[in-house]
Amino acid sequence: MIINITPDKEKAKSILEIIQIRENTLKKLNKNQDSTTIAEIYYEIIKELQTAILLIKGKKSLGKDSHKNLIREISNQNIISNYEISVIDNLRIKRNKSSYYGEQIPSSYLKTNEPTLKQIITKLKEKIREIL
Repeated sequence: MIINITPDKEKAKSILEIIQIRENTLKKLNKNQDSTTIAEIYYEIIKELQTAILLIKGKKSLGKDSHKNLIREISNQNIISNYEISVIDNLRIKRNKSSYYGEQIPSSYLKTNEPTLKQIITKLKEKIREIL
């Protein structure tokens, strides 16, 4: 569920600081050995960027399907393409299987999807700069 809240630019800025730490961590990891961890970090970065956008706009995603609703809300913002939305949702599913069922994410996933994930991150950051 998406609820209306008081816009919170300061919390969004704090989230951006955490994202920077995660991005620094990504640089230290090996794509062949740490592909699951890297994919999970990409997921967290994208989720946090989406959360920051909603916070700035005075919205928040809550409840059981919070991450699905977050993706749906961002898709309604027309910031990223439908294809990019599908990549995010696919990453959400892979991350959940990894976190809850111990399934590894292969390095081939990163080879195929990392350029798109980076593009999504860039677009979401640009949107944040625009609305901050």
